[in-house]
Amino acid sequence: MSLWKNSALNMSIKSIAAKIFAKSIHNKTQKWASNPVETQQKVFNDLIRQAKETQFGKDHKFNEIKTFEDFAKQVPIRDYEELKPYVDRVVKGEENILWKGKPLYFAKTSGTTSGAKYIPLTKESMPFHIQAARNAILSYIHETGNADFVNGKMIFLQGSPILEEKNGIKLGRLSGIVAHFVPKYLQKNRMPSWETNCIEDWETKVDAIVEETFNEDMAVISGIPSWVQMYFEKLHQKAQKPVGELFKNFNLFIYGGLNYEPYRAKFENLIGRKVDSIELFPASEGFFAYQDSQKEKGMLLLLNSGIFYEFVKADEFFTENPKRYTIGEVELNVNYVLILSTNAGLWAYNIGDTIQFTSLKPYRVIVSGRIKHYISAFGEHVIGKEVEHALQEAMENTDIRVNEFTVAPQIAPKDGLPYHEWFIEFDSEISEEPNNLEEFALKIDNAMRKQNVYYDDLIVGKVLRTLVITTVSRNGFQEYMKSVGKLGGQNKLPRLSNDRKIADFFQK
Repeated sequence: MSLWKNSALNMSIKSIAAKIFAKSIHNKTQKWASNPVETQQKVFNDLIRQAKETQFGKDHKFNEIKTFEDFAKQVPIRDYEELKPYVDRVVKGEENILWKGKPLYFAKTSGTTSGAKYIPLTKESMPFHIQAARNAILSYIHETGNADFVNGKMIFLQGSPILEEKNGIKLGRLSGIVAHFVPKYLQKNRMPSWETNCIEDWETKVDAIVEETFNEDMAVISGIPSWVQMYFEKLHQKAQKPVGELFKNFNLFIYGGLNYEPYRAKFENLIGRKVDSIELFPASEGFFAYQDSQKEKGMLLLLNSGIFYEFVKADEFFTENPKRYTIGEVELNVNYVLILSTNAGLWAYNIGDTIQFTSLKPYRVIVSGRIKHYISAFGEHVIGKEVEHALQEAMENTDIRVNEFTVAPQIAPKDGLPYHEWFIEFDSEISEEPNNLEEFALKIDNAMRKQNVYYDDLIVGKVLRTLVITTVSRNGFQEYMKSVGKLGGQNKLPRLSNDRKIADFFQK
């Protein structure tokens, strides 16, 4: 048999095996997804049982907890700052504090008030991070029948896999930790090289990735949209042709961390064609959901992954003793704060994300924003999903393309009524700025008013005037992220701020 035939046969076998495996995983997924309440009850019981003898379990009388109602009485909702006294003991090397034994790793993330945050990853929680990413791809294969990409090269734009050690526990960025768990059957296909992945400076790293991948057959590309965009722009600049011509077999983009829609038009221009995409919802605290269908809106909430979910309505969250809902009690299109209890030892933990359910059979969600990233300087309660949708609607049927944007309130303007100020970096390479910025601002404003009744009331009542657009020069947002030490990796620009810290950077 010729070398070419042998190679083709191997590729075919790999694709067939992927389809068989995908069907098996699909059947298992259907089983728990069709029994959501029972699945979550089983997870809840298991978590309480395993943590009874931990310090946290003793402090909160886990041995007396029989129902969720018991749990809600014993365990208040906490964020990282409130859970920190327990985490600090784990970081010091103490055992059986939040979860039995010691964690395998700490995922180190950027904190706000306390500096670095150390999120524990345990031998029980770690496998679910890997399985969920794998199952997202297998779900796509099962639905579409497309498995050819498993034979091509795959790239994951992520943090450095170099890990530090603290009191005998390794720590690093989640994406860097996950790099140590790539299955052997993907090692040959995976890019960039280990050496390139270890480069800390993001711009240097992306340049190195461009050089490494330029002549390769890239089939799958994955990462946060804003940073993949930087990679595509550099490829486009070097090749002087669309990314889709450079990588003829590139047909699948996997992303998480940011809504893709504001970037989609720019991506399709850079690629030169449409490609399928899979959205993921991972975090250091757990892997919560992935897009299980190309036809349905939202991501399948993972109810059997060692995480027990609670949901608090966002507009009630800051009231005293807000009601805590479980999976069987949620409604469609309500903005909920996501609360977690996990097999890594987080208990009634407020991750800070808000979600909305798009389907209840099965339970699918979209990420609607961050509970801390909102604008309500005048009681308008504007969330991330609303500003992203409004901008998208304003760009429909136009050639206008946007690289990045953020919104802040202007409470004390020199003249006239207060307003929301939109800082927008238009894509000057493939489109012009709007001929009339005020007209474009009015389009966004009208889209906002349709979505948010509070915002509409403030405009009608002449408390606010129509939003104002301030243009940001090319790469301005990259410069901002660099100035705060958050360029690249898993870092994301806040879409909304209730203050003017980001706004002040651009107005300087």
